[in-house]
Amino acid sequence: MFLLDTLYDSGVFTYLILPLLIFLSRILDVSIGTIRIVMLSKGQKIAAPVLGFFEVLIWLIAISKIFENLDNWVCYFGYAAGFAAGNFIGLLIEERLAVGIVRIQIVTRKEATSLISVLKESGYGITHLKAQGAAENVSIIYTVLKRTDVPLVEDIIREFNPNAFYSVEDVKYVNKGIFPIRKTRRWRKGK
Repeated sequence: MFLLDTLYDSGVFTYLILPLLIFLSRILDVSIGTIRIVMLSKGQKIAAPVLGFFEVLIWLIAISKIFENLDNWVCYFGYAAGFAAGNFIGLLIEERLAVGIVRIQIVTRKEATSLISVLKESGYGITHLKAQGAAENVSIIYTVLKRTDVPLVEDIIREFNPNAFYSVEDVKYVNKGIFPIRKTRRWRKGK
């Protein structure tokens, strides 16, 4: 017990360990906050409040240590650096989770038959329209898919129509639709 009291009162704790703990706390609470916001936007009614509880609890602990050590500028630095790092790490985590549904709109100038066929064969529901672009006729292809499938569809687009313009938009809610049961990673032109 005496050893802990001595450590707690030491300069090492005050100017190194405490700011590091505050830094780590901020990384954790800001990362949780980033994921909570994503869950809110996706309509996750249970996950968002649970994450919010832990986010605020961790924040309260960190800010209470700041107020206990108002004369320690290293704690301020740890707090601010943790906030910045937490934003970055939260975005990385959110990117890995890839929660939700998106809509991809593909606009092609060249014939889109092979691209459409591969998307259908891969299990994606598509809607195809012929339209007039700025200078020529184009094909517009829409598909709604799980966000985790976006890299797969981007690979298909790059292989079958590398010059196609496409955009990806979040979708909050989907009613019915065609979603692939299996995932195919490789396609070959001409197959």
